[in-house]
Amino acid sequence: MILEMTRPVQGGLRQERKLETVSNNLANADTNGFKKDIVSFDEKFKAQVNKDFSQGDILTTGNPLDIAISGEGFFKIDTREGIKYTRNGNFSVDMNGILVDQNGNPVMGQGGAIALDDKNLEQDLSINRNGDIMLSGQIIGTLDIVTFKNLNKLERDGQNILSYKGETTDEIQAEKMAVEHKALEKSNVRVVDAMVRMIDYNRMFETFTKSMMTFDEIDSMAINNVGKLR
Repeated sequence: MILEMTRPVQGGLRQERKLETVSNNLANADTNGFKKDIVSFDEKFKAQVNKDFSQGDILTTGNPLDIAISGEGFFKIDTREGIKYTRNGNFSVDMNGILVDQNGNPVMGQGGAIALDDKNLEQDLSINRNGDIMLSGQIIGTLDIVTFKNLNKLERDGQNILSYKGETTDEIQAEKMAVEHKALEKSNVRVVDAMVRMIDYNRMFETFTKSMMTFDEIDSMAINNVGKLR
């Protein structure tokens, strides 16, 4: 009976992990640049969480400091813990005129942090599809957009930022990309699809739970009844 109980327990745990993942995906359906997680299991039923780096929809915003990446690549962000990566291009300019992300971390250009000391950015700022940043028609820097051969080494680090768990020398310049100025990449989570998956996972979890309850009742009956004289 122990073996019969083990199977639904394992199945229930797998469905619970899938539910947690799809719930987190749904919670970030409106997070700019968010990449959904996908859970899989190896032959030993060990959970593996991989990211789906497929393209999210590009939404034109008209904001001169919004930047989207179409194709491969990540923006480089200089944080207190070192260089991090993101697809969220909802940027702003700090009091020192430095282009920063929503957490105040400098966005990196190929020559370092990007200074935008201009009071009329809406009219003067333009960014071409190669990531060249221009003020009044003059190039002042180029966005440092990079990628990696092994994207599985990128791990979520909170606040829609990714950390790379390999060597920094693994960085390569993204080539199959185009920068979209005054636009943002939305999350690649499809809400309807995620909701369908959540309902399916929840039903399977309930099925495994009922199976465990049934086996538990059978065990209780066996313990209480075996050996009793009639």
